[in-house]
Amino acid sequence: MAEFLLPKGSNPNKGKPRKFAAPEGTKNAKPFKIYRYDPDSGENPRYDTYEVDLDTCGPMVLDALIKIKGEQDSSLTFRRSCREGICGSCSMNIDGTNTLACTKAIEDVKGEVKITPLPHMDVIKDLVPDFTHFYAQYASIEPWLKTKTPAPSGKERLQSPDDRGKLDGLYECILCACCSTACPSYWWNSDRFLGPAILLQAYRWLNDSRDEYAGERLDELEDPFRLYRCHTIMNCANVCPKGLNPAKAIAEIKKLAVERAV
Repeated sequence: MAEFLLPKGSNPNKGKPRKFAAPEGTKNAKPFKIYRYDPDSGENPRYDTYEVDLDTCGPMVLDALIKIKGEQDSSLTFRRSCREGICGSCSMNIDGTNTLACTKAIEDVKGEVKITPLPHMDVIKDLVPDFTHFYAQYASIEPWLKTKTPAPSGKERLQSPDDRGKLDGLYECILCACCSTACPSYWWNSDRFLGPAILLQAYRWLNDSRDEYAGERLDELEDPFRLYRCHTIMNCANVCPKGLNPAKAIAEIKKLAVERAV
């Protein structure tokens, strides 16, 4: 068990940075500097440092977080689920870049590993951001198939392989919010700008040959802020852990809006 390094007589609940040393005799320790915030404590946010024995730890940052929580500090709070880059739960900022802790290799970070919540989102606790507004924006685009014609009798609504192929690069989004929280326009206008993740999802339905509400969907997006705050600086594509390109999807939506207006 790691040694809890605090001066004698000190109070660990005063909101000061804390340090947890690796077990005695550890030869391959790496420091993890982690953002800590508990609103119930009434204390200011701080950074705690944990020295992790890499010889007894898995290769990913999420492995280190789980090890820290299990062996050094059970109060550390973060989201995680699939551990395979599928669910998007463990999205956070690692070494200055938004990514998934379960797919970020520890060896890719030189020196100290600094971990914070996704930027420009309210923090519920530690590394857990509040996704309430993000999910409300997602719901606002009505992310489901909408049709006007009756469903075919006894079969599904079919599409050609080519039409199905048009959804590649769109449906893979896992709503981790790495892209939106890396976007300066979303930082400053998230109350009105939908952001890269949601607009990528919006284009997924605009580009679906089975959906029959393209016009109505475009009308909902036609707004100086909801769609047009994107300035194509490409942060979204640079940080997407699935290799998607939200900026391209947004440009395609703008093109559809222009073609419809002509």
